Amino acid sequence: MGHWEVDTVVGHRNGHEAVIFTAVEKVTRNYIAIRIPERTKDGIEVAISQLEEQYGSKYFSTVFKTMTADNGPEFTTFSKLERLGTKVYFAHPYSSWERPQNERHNGLLREFIPKRTSIEQYTDDDILDMADTLNQRPRLILDYHSPSELFEAFLDEVYAIDNIS
Repeated sequence: MGHWEVDTVVGHRNGHEAVIFTAVEKVTRNYIAIRIPERTKDGIEVAISQLEEQYGSKYFSTVFKTMTADNGPEFTTFSKLERLGTKVYFAHPYSSWERPQNERHNGLLREFIPKRTSIEQYTDDDILDMADTLNQRPRLILDYHSPSELFEAFLDEVYAIDNIS
């Protein structure tokens, strides 16, 4: 656990407006969705800062061992994550099949936000609620456990390491 596929979900394709940074953990299928100001490297850095704050700098590289992104312009400085201990990989151009879980989950997010719908009309809490709803769905591939159940168990293990030693 701890290997993630990441991407951005865009509403309108014209102008600079909010987009959603998404990440899916490959084993638990836990989905993270964070509304960021725009589809730029600065927007991605905002999302990474939020993740670092939420999971802690000390545990970041344990929770996020690897991240695989596409070659979008917003990920040009993504390799800076290696300073936190996370290995960064990039999929080949036009090879979305190299990040299948993320593509699938972004499709599920489209149940809430149809294509060509502006992300600006959704708040940070709206986006979080959408991801939480997806994470509560039991999955056959997870033996009818929900992604949130499995991810919480993973986090318990990560944070327990400190309490044991």
